Amino acid sequence: MPQLIASVQGVEVKHVYLTKAQTTLGRSPGNDIVLDNMVVSGKHCRFELEGIADIWLRDLGSTNGTYVNDHMLKARTLLHDGDVIAIGPFRIRYLQASEQPSGFGQTSAMPADAAPAHAFFQVQTGTSAGLEVPIVKAVTTFGKPGIAVVSVSHRRGGYFVTHLTGPSRPLLNNEPLGDEAQLLQHMDVLELAGTRMIC
Repeated sequence: MPQLIASVQGVEVKHVYLTKAQTTLGRSPGNDIVLDNMVVSGKHCRFELEGIADIWLRDLGSTNGTYVNDHMLKARTLLHDGDVIAIGPFRIRYLQASEQPSGFGQTSAMPADAAPAHAFFQVQTGTSAGLEVPIVKAVTTFGKPGIAVVSVSHRRGGYFVTHLTGPSRPLLNNEPLGDEAQLLQHMDVLELAGTRMIC
């Protein structure tokens, strides 16, 4: 199923499945996807579903424009898997098919309407050793500002960790976290600002 994953500075803020013939995006509350930011026009753009899964994007005369892979949209455009749409500070990744890997906190066999069990980190080192830190929000941040901060986002396919800020690169299973979000698996070990945690 075609979907959109919207983020700001690497932090996921919306995850939308495109199931309607037309899906509008804009700042006004009447849109299907509402992005509350002054650089987003009231009715900014529209996603149009054709056939089984072809998604076309049309700018609706927005003030600041709609960009696909850094090119301003001038005409109705067919989206391709992995395209990145830019609207102001928002980066919206288009995926043609659902991500359904079996991962940390959830399995691909789980029904769409079932509530997944919440995941947690267990602290392994320091004075907080043994403490369980639940992940209950769509996006949860961990770390020490100015040193290392990561976000853990809950998506349909599982839980994904991303390095946000800080000069100290966190380690996942003894490997430095890259710039792309990584799917967490049960028993993964995250080392962050001198603290070791296990999923």
